[in-house]
Amino acid sequence: MSKTLNYTIMMQDALRTLVKNVLKKIEIEGLPGDHHFYITFDTKHPAVQLADWLKEKHPDEITIVIQNWFDGLKVAEDNFSIILNFGDQLEEMTIPFQSIISFVDPSVEFGLKFENIKNEEQIETTTEAEMVTIENNDKKDAEIVSLDSFRK
Repeated sequence: MSKTLNYTIMMQDALRTLVKNVLKKIEIEGLPGDHHFYITFDTKHPAVQLADWLKEKHPDEITIVIQNWFDGLKVAEDNFSIILNFGDQLEEMTIPFQSIISFVDPSVEFGLKFENIKNEEQIETTTEAEMVTIENNDKKDAEIVSLDSFRK
C-alpha cells in the first residue's frame, strides 16, 4: 500500500466513471437534443477491439463520433462497445475506458482530456485529467447598458 493518496489516478478514475455514466444513460435513453460526442482513444491499448483495417489506418489513435447513427451501444464496467458506420461499412468496436484520450460534447461546450497513466511509477511524468475549453466563435460580445437610462 502506498504511503500517500494518489489524487491524479483517483481523479482520472472519477472522470472516466463520469464518461461511463454518460454513455450508460445514452445506452438506456438515447441521445437527447443536440448532444453528440467526440471520443478519441488509443488504438494501441491492448484491450481495444477494432477492425484490422481501422487499426492500420489509425495506428496510434482514432476519434469516433456518436451522433446521428450508431447501434449496439453496450456499456460494461471497464469498456463500451458500439457499432458505427465507416463509409457504408458497419464496424463493431470495443473501447476500454482506460484507452480514452479525450471526451467532448460540443453541443454544451464540455470536454475532458486524459493522460494515460500505466502505473504508479509513471505518475511524476504525467499530468492529471484536465477540463478542456471549447471555443465557440458564434458567441456575441456582451452589450454594455448604462444604468443611468433606467433612473428617473
